[in-house]
Amino acid sequence: MTQAEIAPKDRLIVALDLPSPAAAEAMIDQLGDSVTFYKIGYQLAYAGGLPLIGKLADKGKKVFADLKMHDIGNTVARGVESIAKSGATFVTVHAYPQTMKAAVEGRAGSRLRILAVTVLTSYNDDDLHAAGYRIGVSELVEARAQQAQVLGVDGIVCSPEEVGNLRKIVGHQMELVTPGIRPAGSATGDQKRIMTPGRAIAAGADYLVVGRPVVEAADPKAVAEAIQAEIAQALG
Repeated sequence: MTQAEIAPKDRLIVALDLPSPAAAEAMIDQLGDSVTFYKIGYQLAYAGGLPLIGKLADKGKKVFADLKMHDIGNTVARGVESIAKSGATFVTVHAYPQTMKAAVEGRAGSRLRILAVTVLTSYNDDDLHAAGYRIGVSELVEARAQQAQVLGVDGIVCSPEEVGNLRKIVGHQMELVTPGIRPAGSATGDQKRIMTPGRAIAAGADYLVVGRPVVEAADPKAVAEAIQAEIAQALG
């Protein structure tokens, strides 16, 4: 799918970072038709939220299963195979070559799209060095993106700071999904590499993942719609 084919409304992915399926369903009801795409990550998945993938898909919504798989090849392939049956649109794996290769094999014959997580947006160069890496964030992100493209991965999860450079590397053959999005005036929380929605889209992002600024807002629907309006404006 090229960038022009993605509807502005579909570009916002609301992260259901909530403690229970009941809380998530209440948020979904509150957002109503204003949101078409949701992310289910660790917190909700481990609280019994995986069945929501099928429920949302049945309602015509899209779901990003943010499971960040990373294990031996067979385990990753079988896990991806299972998620492919759930109705999810995206699933994440860590951008290690063996893991990405196994994920691509596991989704064969399905419509599931694989996203590779390059470097978490809560990491900076110091964090990588503390973890034993000799290179910085930008260099590692670019190397992993190149590997992902060769292996047939569908998209990259990266911070908005890396979008511009990655777009030059992968062109429009891969989708760029960016967490670390904070509307102007929002708290940064534990994110270190962030950007506003409009700037991220202008830089070349395809999808924006926004959690706490929406789900913790006094009026989540109004915030979601404001972000979508900013996206549409950035697209011109």
